[in-house]
Amino acid sequence: MRTRDWQSKDGYTYGLHGTPTTFTLEAKLATLEGGKHCLLTPSGLASIACVNLALLSAGDEVLIPSNCYGPNLAMAQNELARYGIKHQLYDAMNSEDLAAKLSSKTKLVWLEAAGSVTMEFPDLTALIRVCQERGAMTALDNTWGAGLAFNAFELGVDITIHALTKYPSGSANLLMGSVITKDEALFHKIRRCHMHFGWGVGANDVEAVLVGLNTLTLRYTAQDMAARALAAYLQTCKELAQVLHPALDGALSHMAWRRVCTDSNGVSRAAGIFSVIFKPEFTQVQIDTFCESLKLFKLGYSWAGPISLVVPYELETMRPEWPTGVARGTLVRFCIGLEDVIDLQADLAQALQTLRANG
Repeated sequence: MRTRDWQSKDGYTYGLHGTPTTFTLEAKLATLEGGKHCLLTPSGLASIACVNLALLSAGDEVLIPSNCYGPNLAMAQNELARYGIKHQLYDAMNSEDLAAKLSSKTKLVWLEAAGSVTMEFPDLTALIRVCQERGAMTALDNTWGAGLAFNAFELGVDITIHALTKYPSGSANLLMGSVITKDEALFHKIRRCHMHFGWGVGANDVEAVLVGLNTLTLRYTAQDMAARALAAYLQTCKELAQVLHPALDGALSHMAWRRVCTDSNGVSRAAGIFSVIFKPEFTQVQIDTFCESLKLFKLGYSWAGPISLVVPYELETMRPEWPTGVARGTLVRFCIGLEDVIDLQADLAQALQTLRANG
């Protein structure tokens, strides 16, 4: 017992410090994302909290993209603020805005690709370069890319977090997250925080994610192709002002997505998730009726599971200002599951017909 060290994965000391089962999943995830060291957390949000609390102290500042995952911003506004940690929002589509807001107090910059709900894909290379030049640590929420769309560490990020709840699980019946880095000293700093807060995961959930990883690439590819087909179909529908998906030709961030998410064989990847903007003449009640008219799409906030989901959002309540390049109207997000794409398109068509009839 005296020869074992809780910081080492060579031996098993205590459940919260990891078990042979969690060590196996951590090693697989680190390999998948191109990192070296991985920690499991109870959720994607817990991963964000772990990184924030491990790296930030009173007087420090964290920069967060304005199109971020909402709970990340809420954490900064409420919990981090209580510890004397400040935050600023920056425009993820403008590296000059990021550069202007970086200061000597900035210890961490969060990145997202693609942006939450509005699906903008930033110029990650430019954003990372700005942070490296100024000595700021970067952490990327890589849930959308799932370690398949691009290699974040080759781009130069310091840390990735992932909601394993989504693609690695694929089952939509568990919660888990990960924190991955290539830097050993940084890993041990995060690991100490992880241990002190007692973040642990259930062994049965770890086993389920290990099983899910076996079909990760197949599921990601199938949901990607289905989402692109449905997004292209919805572009032809007169009720919509805009379809928000970075893989669509003509999307504002299409070229940034293509540069990062195309491999050496010319294969490009994207998550099976996109949003649409309904024209302003449709009321929120009408949009809600459209969502409720769908048969195969269920109302739900998560994604990457086997069941397709739909959520209407009030975008004006989520952002400090209306996003540049996004048409005015009501936003609805679709998360594509594993149903037949022909059936999903037919479901969308009948719900749109209901919307027309009630228009």
